[in-house]
Amino acid sequence: MELLSKIPDGPIEKKWDKHRFDMKLVNPANKRKYEIIVVGTGLAGASAAATFGELGYRVKAFTMLDSARRAHSIAAQGGINAAKNYPNDGDSIWRLFYDTVKGGDFRAREANVYRLAQVSNNIIDQCVAQGVPFAREYGGYLANRSFGGAQVSRTFYARGQTGQQLLLGAYSALMRQVAEGPVTLFPRTEMLDLIVVDGIARGIVTRNLISGKIEAHTADAVCLATGGYSRAWYLSTNAMGCNVTAAWRAHRRGALFANPCFVQIHPTCIPVGKHRQSKLTLMSESLRNDGRVWVPKAKGDKRAPNQIPEDERDYYLERRYPAFGNLVPRDVASRAAKTVCDEGRGVGESGLAVYLDFRDAIKRVGKNVIAEKYGNLFDMYLRITDEDPYSVPMRIFPALHYTMGGLWVDYDLMSNVPGLFVLGEANFSDHGANRLGASALMQGLADGYFVIPYTICGWLAGKKPGLVGPDHAAAKDAIREAEERQKKLLAMKGKKSVDDCHKELGAVLWEKCGMGRNEKQLLEARALIPELEARFYKEAAVIGGPGELNQTLEYAGRVCDFFELAKLIVEDALDRKESCGCHLREEYQTEDNEAKRDDANYSYVAAWEWKGAGAAPALHKEPLTFENVKPSTRSYK
Repeated sequence: MELLSKIPDGPIEKKWDKHRFDMKLVNPANKRKYEIIVVGTGLAGASAAATFGELGYRVKAFTMLDSARRAHSIAAQGGINAAKNYPNDGDSIWRLFYDTVKGGDFRAREANVYRLAQVSNNIIDQCVAQGVPFAREYGGYLANRSFGGAQVSRTFYARGQTGQQLLLGAYSALMRQVAEGPVTLFPRTEMLDLIVVDGIARGIVTRNLISGKIEAHTADAVCLATGGYSRAWYLSTNAMGCNVTAAWRAHRRGALFANPCFVQIHPTCIPVGKHRQSKLTLMSESLRNDGRVWVPKAKGDKRAPNQIPEDERDYYLERRYPAFGNLVPRDVASRAAKTVCDEGRGVGESGLAVYLDFRDAIKRVGKNVIAEKYGNLFDMYLRITDEDPYSVPMRIFPALHYTMGGLWVDYDLMSNVPGLFVLGEANFSDHGANRLGASALMQGLADGYFVIPYTICGWLAGKKPGLVGPDHAAAKDAIREAEERQKKLLAMKGKKSVDDCHKELGAVLWEKCGMGRNEKQLLEARALIPELEARFYKEAAVIGGPGELNQTLEYAGRVCDFFELAKLIVEDALDRKESCGCHLREEYQTEDNEAKRDDANYSYVAAWEWKGAGAAPALHKEPLTFENVKPSTRSYK
């Protein structure tokens, strides 16, 4: 299989403009003849559906939640990047492009990343016009703060609620189109399968989560904007409902899954507290603007943090990376935290935590200023831990967060299955092996507002609309297969909960394919995961029936897909015999314990093809070429 990225010719600064001009158009009178399915209503999905509606297309938007406002995009706290250069500190589109390519450890496509930086400024203008309440300076200008992996301040923010405020803007645009009529919203509806006719995506199979009804919906194009899959590791910063089912079902229908082992470890999370804990809570990376990260210099020092004098503290990020200090990229900060904890200098009862201390910032600017910037984050930390971060340092530790892997897409955001487009975190395209902070919101809105409206037009132009309806044989076959999978799940009458089985899978992935990985651990995981999967089908209990609200059934279907995905994650990690970004193979490190890439052998996108249950997946490689940024060993010193 040849992977055609369809990157336009010409200088990188002109590629997107030229591509938009070269694409075919659909005239306004014809747009209403075409129907588009959008699955997911987070930032990428809501912005895409709203824009399609504004353009005149007929749109069906699906969310498994009761409201689009509850999408996991609200959990993004710290901000959104754009190259406006309002602080006049040297930022530019080129610098944002460079920082993103470098931050991803040179494992992303140059052309896609440059386009992301190019449209970033339009996103801010769009959101301001929608009324998003970004923080402002005294004179009324939009404020910026710094984030990891950059030496400029380019992150726009709304206190610690940026994702929520941006989603409300996209949600309002979406609901306007629902009220106007072009968009039909299907809440509490989960995608179970992709309908493919003659190799082209023509619709989806869904289950109504209230009534249990399974039905087919067809359209002229399908857009998946269903987020990431870090819940495969069980404990992560993702919401409980986040899953991989939509993307995985598309993968089983032929869509390639790219770089599945590229998962981000976020350095600033509240540490695990209890055995029965089901989720971790993210403390925004923005806190590292004013918070200083440290551990005691001595091993096993169990004194309270305020009793440890200054000369007995190791501000290890500032010591190891003086040029960036506490604002090194997430993968670098996470590995550094793991290193000091492995040395026995971690804090808290478990020893798996480091301090994030605001003492000096409060002395410098005052408690009120810190509260204005981060008040809701401090309140959240207090409620969860019963510790006041204004008085004692926060305790933080790395946790699973964003997934850079996802379905493979070309420059138009179309998968290798024609007619299937993939937006936001569900695709692989923009972040390489590590996502820089404040870029998730940027990518979601860039894809939805400013990329897919053009590229989907190029796909639809000249094609006859409405060729496949829900009564097509392929749609009926897909419904039947979904019903058979459901019957198989409902026949599971073991004594273990689905949650316990999921937790066992997550523990194997975290211990053997988490922050650090080596060949021995990965081979152990490769053997263990199929055993756990077989036990899941024998020992798990799925109660209730099909024609009703049945959250155990929903969860079981998602865990089934996590088991299959986990096997591919391990296979991908085994294949990549190098360290890059958040993918740390312990055998491949520099003398300073930093990631050691192998550009000669692994400068490619690993795109995996489904070959059937029990069969080994097939690896396809898209070579990565760098014409504008020379790959080099990342240094933040």
